[in-house]
Amino acid sequence: MRENPTDFTFFNADPPSQPPIRGFLHAPAGAGGEGLVLTHGAGGNCRTALLVAISRAFATAGFHVLRCDLPFRQARATGPPSPAGAARDRAGLQAAVHAMRELGARSVVLGGLSYGGRQVSMLAADAPELAQALLLFSYPLHPPGKPEAPRTEHLPRLRTPTVFVFGTRDPFGSPAEIRQAVTLVPAPTVLVEIDGAGHDLSRSRRAAAETHREVAARALEALRSFLLSRGSASP
Repeated sequence: MRENPTDFTFFNADPPSQPPIRGFLHAPAGAGGEGLVLTHGAGGNCRTALLVAISRAFATAGFHVLRCDLPFRQARATGPPSPAGAARDRAGLQAAVHAMRELGARSVVLGGLSYGGRQVSMLAADAPELAQALLLFSYPLHPPGKPEAPRTEHLPRLRTPTVFVFGTRDPFGSPAEIRQAVTLVPAPTVLVEIDGAGHDLSRSRRAAAETHREVAARALEALRSFLLSRGSASP
């Protein structure tokens, strides 16, 4: 998906004693007090087509959306993150949430794709008051082909309401494995299953844009229903 430069502005901030924030800000189509901070996976950046589709859908629904690059991606254009830098990536997400609140968001949803989602959930496990809810897209439950190495240690400490969006052909976690892992989470959860989608949440290269629009719409619907059922404000 190509970005339309009329529907976002570049966002750059250098908060004191925190990692810099670099990304794109989507203003809501109407007045709204909800914010979404959204970040990418290990192999991508905040220009990832899925994140653009999600950002547009949520902005249309009234959210201020900040899709941002994690500190590891700011440091180099390509290559995977280092485990040694994960804490700094989480600090970058925390700074982005604070920046969103300074922009006027009354409450903030924190979302991430794959590695970004894992860092989102780890941050929320340590700071449950940081976000109103979490949106985890293609949570990387384990390395492909290695179900014996689950990335679930922090899930029993996760007390922020969480929406998990996952594809049925994801090698990082089957639907059955995701459902089992979610039982570890004491917070309220909602699962959104995208039939036929892989880890990138597309069914095929040709159908990627269509699938991404579906993912964005279903994630928004699930989050709205989730928050309304809990008596939380939502646009």
